[in-house]
Amino acid sequence: MFRSTILLSGLALLSTAAAQQVWHVTVGDAAGDTIYNPTHITGAAVGDTVVFEFNPKNHTVTRSSFATPCLHLDGGFDSGFFPVAPGTTSGFPTYNITVNDTGPIWAYCKQGEFTTASHCGKGMVFAVNPGADGTANSFANFQAAAIAEGAALASSTSSPSASSTIYTAAYGSATIPPPDSVVTVTQTVTVAQSTWTTTYASFPDSPAPTPASLTGNVIRVIVGGSSLTFDPPSVAALPRDTIVFEFHQKNHTATQSNFESPCVSNGGFDSGFNPVSANATEFPTYNLTINDTAPVWAFCRQDGHCGSGMVFAVNAENSSARNFDAFKALAIQLNGTGAATSTAAQPSSSQASGNSNGAMSPSIPGALLTLAAGMCLTFLM
Repeated sequence: MFRSTILLSGLALLSTAAAQQVWHVTVGDAAGDTIYNPTHITGAAVGDTVVFEFNPKNHTVTRSSFATPCLHLDGGFDSGFFPVAPGTTSGFPTYNITVNDTGPIWAYCKQGEFTTASHCGKGMVFAVNPGADGTANSFANFQAAAIAEGAALASSTSSPSASSTIYTAAYGSATIPPPDSVVTVTQTVTVAQSTWTTTYASFPDSPAPTPASLTGNVIRVIVGGSSLTFDPPSVAALPRDTIVFEFHQKNHTATQSNFESPCVSNGGFDSGFNPVSANATEFPTYNLTINDTAPVWAFCRQDGHCGSGMVFAVNAENSSARNFDAFKALAIQLNGTGAATSTAAQPSSSQASGNSNGAMSPSIPGALLTLAAGMCLTFLM
């Protein structure tokens, strides 16, 4: 009898263990889409585990309610942001929740929350055990409500009566897109055997703060030559990466600006002019080290070059209204041959001051000049 009781108890435990299931959900994907896959699961039982695996871009899984799909439910779970670098193929971070009852669980991504860049407003929501299709609390209705919130945000932003949402360039009368929403994120970063904590401004769909390596990658950009261009004109870079501007024929600069004033130095990095002869075979360079993931805007301050579209960007997100194409178009609109006389006075010297996005080391014969944010100039002869 005693032996039979033990056997029955063992079978009951095995049955309970077998009934518990692990559900896997990917957050985002390799293409950077704003999606959970699958979008919802049904049949999850008490004790089941849902494992969220975060793919490239920067997402969360945050609990909400059916009534307010894009608002964090007080006391509900929140994974926090998980920035993942583009091109990552393994080692994705995960976040687990345990199903405690069989009622619906509603969740969303809070990237760009309360702005027109809201991932939730684009339909990036998820559910456990939603109502069946055709019922009031179905997943389709939950997602539709989220998208409606996004549409309402877009409508209020574009409304002419909302004067606070109208933005103009720093000079001229051009109307420009509103600034992207920025979320301050604190992230633990591990590279090789080193681990540190960084706090940075996360823009919608900005890259992760994790360097490719402790020394970073080198990204080469050709300035000038046969055309008035930076080649490539826009790049994606991670912290500790180095942008090497290589100056070819003519006489160009790489000078930092802002989106609002694409052809005016903002006091950040400035390579100074680098004249290169037509038959040159060796080319001067200027290095910019990337320190965070925020967009960096730059231009050539040679007369007429910026107005011809000779501009450059780091981490300009294509999905943002403030993307590279919009930046270039604004430069041409404000400073091109068809523009009215610009008030954008260009600095005549090649001096630069520190900025929050990078550290600079231009190549100067006989000396190495290094400038970092908050640091002084150091000459090593």
